[in-house]
Amino acid sequence: MSVADEPSVQDGAGEPDGLQRLWMPHRMAYIKGENRAGDGPEECPFCRAPKLSDTGGLIVARGARVYTVLNLYPYNSGHLMVCPYRHVADYTELDPGETTELAEHTKKAMTALRAASGAQGFNIGMNMGGVAGAGIAAHLHQHVVPRWGGDTNFMPVVARTKVLPQLLGETRQVIADAWPG
Repeated sequence: MSVADEPSVQDGAGEPDGLQRLWMPHRMAYIKGENRAGDGPEECPFCRAPKLSDTGGLIVARGARVYTVLNLYPYNSGHLMVCPYRHVADYTELDPGETTELAEHTKKAMTALRAASGAQGFNIGMNMGGVAGAGIAAHLHQHVVPRWGGDTNFMPVVARTKVLPQLLGETRQVIADAWPG
């Protein structure tokens, strides 16, 4: 699709303004709060995802105690989350095996993202509790967000829109294929 030099004539209300529209109707589910997690495991997407196929759950890799999954509402393309299978809310509730495997999956996620997409840097972290920004506070998850020089632009600031170059299923496959070991 090319950007028009002249505004296109439109039928209906409004004046042509020369702006292009980026339609993202799948985001409406997020805006309306569909699939919001409750506090219990039965409502938790991080408890449901591992019961699905890797493709259906957007799971990149599974371990014995944790798994790595694509974020359904990513900050950047390739935004991963490392989650324990066990429904725990706080980092201090992890047992030593879960803590170790979460750290190992985080390292492997970085390695896979570098191989799959040439990531130059990362934002890695956890938001503990709703007041700290956790969208799903009831189930611990560590974000691994790949970054590239110049990956910020005006779209998120001005249009509150993220432009992602690849569909989630394709991104999952590319990262899964690059997963070490």
